[in-house]
Amino acid sequence: MDERLLAGSPEPQEREPERTLRPAALGDFVGQTKLKETLGVFLAAARRRREPLDHVLLFGPPGLGKTTLAHIIAREMGAQVRVTAGPVLEKAGDLAAILTNLGPGDILFIDEIHRIPAAVEEILYPALEDGKLDLVIGTGPAARTVELRLQPFTLVGATTRAGLLSTPLTARFGITHRLDYYDTASLKTIVLRSAEILGCPIDEDGAGEIARRSRGTPRIANRLLRRVRDFVEVAGENRISAAGARSSLDRLEVDHFGLDELDRRILGTIVDRFGGGPVGLSALAHSLGEDKGTLEDLYEPFLLQSGFLTRTPKGRVATALAYRHLGLPPRMGTGPLFDGPA
Repeated sequence: MDERLLAGSPEPQEREPERTLRPAALGDFVGQTKLKETLGVFLAAARRRREPLDHVLLFGPPGLGKTTLAHIIAREMGAQVRVTAGPVLEKAGDLAAILTNLGPGDILFIDEIHRIPAAVEEILYPALEDGKLDLVIGTGPAARTVELRLQPFTLVGATTRAGLLSTPLTARFGITHRLDYYDTASLKTIVLRSAEILGCPIDEDGAGEIARRSRGTPRIANRLLRRVRDFVEVAGENRISAAGARSSLDRLEVDHFGLDELDRRILGTIVDRFGGGPVGLSALAHSLGEDKGTLEDLYEPFLLQSGFLTRTPKGRVATALAYRHLGLPPRMGTGPLFDGPA
């Protein structure tokens, strides 16, 4: 277990490439326009009143910027950010230790907050609502309750599975935002910005090619940019062109929709083994030899939103777009015939 996460330590110096590409200010954050506008108002109001920002819940598929926004919130508020994750908070004492060490106005960021155990979650309620902790010391007849007052703080919770959050916890967040997949124009801007930071010359068309294959996700766009850079440099080229990006991404088996090898296996399994569906998640995961959580959290959201899959009460069904993408004639009942994303 990561002791730094358990201690809720301030974020260390950002050395990893993924972190150095993250914007540091709200104005530099690309995309999510409505979220930026409303969050900017809330931040300005909190600074004007000189009080901590209300508790924030950010939810949506992975890689869209939830962690980045938590750090931006801390910088905009001039506060320290302390980072932990739901799975490492195994006991109530783990969370209590973090909360009692927060300074005035600090930001506590809990990633995958839906994975906090119920017993730990319960001590969050008075902390978020009344700024106090109610701890039980001792056992049996000698047990007693101790109330600890906390410094005013802001909790920023991030989750990919908002539906798994309990209603009492969700109700205690004053600000909730969903992050949606990015359009190609926003991703192109991100790729161009990241390429400049990495010192990697790139054409507009090359950036556009990477953006189109990034599944609407900045994290994937930055990862593909670094891999394309590797191919281009080894090939002796001094700039990422559209042709170079296209060739590199083809070698990475990322197609023009952004689907990778596992995406195509998912669609192919539903079509070939289950007759196009419907098929339940467990049966699909067993057939692929993959974890259910991986399919549901990382792959299914994009396939659903892009129109390759639909969900019915009986399970997942491949659409006409999925059949065409696999080079097969659509069967009856596979959903609307549309061209899908460009």
